[in-house]
Amino acid sequence: MTDKKEKAAGTRAYEAVLASIEAELRSGRLNIGDRLPGERVLSEQHGISRASVRDAIRILDVMGLVRTATGSGPNSGAVLISNPAAGLSSTLRLHVASRHLPVADIVEARILMETWAASKAASELPINEPSLARARELLSLMDDPALDREAFHDLDSQFHVLLSTMAGNAVVSAMMESLRLSIMDYVRNSVTTDEQWYPVAKTLRAQHHAILDAITARDGKLAGRLLREHIEWFFIENGS
Repeated sequence: MTDKKEKAAGTRAYEAVLASIEAELRSGRLNIGDRLPGERVLSEQHGISRASVRDAIRILDVMGLVRTATGSGPNSGAVLISNPAAGLSSTLRLHVASRHLPVADIVEARILMETWAASKAASELPINEPSLARARELLSLMDDPALDREAFHDLDSQFHVLLSTMAGNAVVSAMMESLRLSIMDYVRNSVTTDEQWYPVAKTLRAQHHAILDAITARDGKLAGRLLREHIEWFFIENGS
């Protein structure tokens, strides 16, 4: 019976599970932390095979909406979580790799989000002191002349994501976190030798400190302008 229903529904029978979970989340019948029914229950409920149910759970896992664990104990099964950056990140990286999303568009999106976030963060009362302290720590680590390029790229992306989170907008934070690996990729691929890298790193360090100084001084307009110049300078000067 299930096979006939699945054939009638088409090849994407798992979409019935996704649509049902979305509806229950919207209505409040499901909440973060709740455990989803087992495969057998979902299979019978939607008239689809258990294989299709597993497909749906795997998709939700990749999207950052469930955490799965095997076994039969209290921690087994699929539990609803919310990690939007996880799904966005993997999707964006694949589309960037396919060249469907041009790097220039990623840069433009960064400028829109980061300049707004910097201006907002500088005007927040009270300013987020723990985040400021972490930003200073990241800059201190990046100031180490012995730091290799890969470590610098990782710290650099962390710094930019951190500044964006200081604005207090969960959507912007998730989008910036999702862009983090894509940002690392195009920065890494733009400067490939130490000879190229050393003067670039020196400029980046100075720009980072100036941006953080503007935020600390509560000058949102200056912080936004410096961030725009910083992102555009790297993109233009290094032929990304």
